[in-house]
Amino acid sequence: METSKILVVEDDKSIREMLTFALETEGFSVDVSKNGTEALMKNNEFKPNLVLLDLMLPDINGFEVCKKIQQERDIPIIMVTAKNDIVDKVLGLEIGADDYITKPFHIKEVIARVNKSLKRIEKAVKAEREQALITIGKDIFLDEEGRIVVKKGKEINLRPKEYDLIYLLATNKGKVFSREELLNKIWSYDYYGELRTVDVHVRRLRAKIEDDENKYIETVFGVGYKMR
Repeated sequence: METSKILVVEDDKSIREMLTFALETEGFSVDVSKNGTEALMKNNEFKPNLVLLDLMLPDINGFEVCKKIQQERDIPIIMVTAKNDIVDKVLGLEIGADDYITKPFHIKEVIARVNKSLKRIEKAVKAEREQALITIGKDIFLDEEGRIVVKKGKEINLRPKEYDLIYLLATNKGKVFSREELLNKIWSYDYYGELRTVDVHVRRLRAKIEDDENKYIETVFGVGYKMR
């Protein structure tokens, strides 16, 4: 599992070091900034998964830093501040902060809120990714974003044209494609190969994704192929 990266933006050295130590102890990768200018630079270079942002910075207002980070990258930002003003809390949440922690804080609370924000983002990303999956059959899916096919949790090794072929069939289930159509769509009109090229690729696909009980690509005799 990839280590989450946390950017700590805090002008107080002792708090900066305490947060860094605690977060690294929890297994996070941590980078720090002591002012807003540095934070904006680190946001682009370090590319954190989450930002712990102090509002009272020596150069740029924390609210402004929050807005600029959100304009560049949609990541959770937890504001950390000594100000316990409800107006500031509401403003921070309205401009894109994910959460708000008031100083003095207990480090366990910070860790809990960091984990909560990261889990929320992880769930959202997972849900979005699952929506992008195209079901081919039982326990076999096509991941359009990753250009891969997964069977029973394992990626199937496909050649580029094999992927293009199964993608076309899977996104047009029930539609019959002639060999000529498949040849033109997958290999383009400039490809002068034989129609047998299609048959060979279909045979390879069947060997990789089908078994005795599960058949997905159907031969329409005298015409071509379709995905069931």
